[in-house]
Amino acid sequence: MARAALFDVDGTLADTNHLHVTAWWEAFRQHGHDVPMTTIHHALGRPSNDLIGHVLGEDRDPDQDAGISAAHKTLYATYFDRLPALPGAGDLLRALHRRGWHNILVTSAGGDELGALRRAIDADDAITDTASADDVSEGKPAPEPVEQARELAGVAPDEAVFVGDSVWDMQAASRAGVAAVALLCGGIPRADLAEAGASEVYTDPADLLARLDDSLFTKIGQG
Repeated sequence: MARAALFDVDGTLADTNHLHVTAWWEAFRQHGHDVPMTTIHHALGRPSNDLIGHVLGEDRDPDQDAGISAAHKTLYATYFDRLPALPGAGDLLRALHRRGWHNILVTSAGGDELGALRRAIDADDAITDTASADDVSEGKPAPEPVEQARELAGVAPDEAVFVGDSVWDMQAASRAGVAAVALLCGGIPRADLAEAGASEVYTDPADLLARLDDSLFTKIGQG
């Protein structure tokens, strides 16, 4: 039976959410916007333009979007040589790989950023492919990123599990008909993740790994 484990990266496998928040906060500040960090945090997981629109509102000056996004990328790039993996991230991917799962990364990161994230996770031998947000018309919470990742693995919706840390991750998986597992290490409350569609919630990758035999991964694997 073909099976696919679809993984968000930032906040799920890599402990980078607060680095992104800081970079976005400074990017907004440079363009004259005083935005609370908590507002940015809850918008993480959306594509850059969607995040900017979510934070600033539809009545913003859209001509600033490209500059804000570019500033965020430049600021965040200063962390590339020291991005931290979350506890158990690489071990979880390798454990699933040994059990026959295809691990697909679902991320808007590309180029040097994706390379830095993969170095931090240090499990390239257990990663089958990467689904890029650049290859879909809409990012999360739309289902397209999850559907693209599932199609890369060549599996049906009931043969996949999506693991993420944001409300947008859970909504995207639910809309794609894929079971969703949430991790709390991205900083979003358990209740919000469950309401958005998470079937199971774990603390971090290490917690999921420790309870893998009782998780959706084993239930689907035996289906």
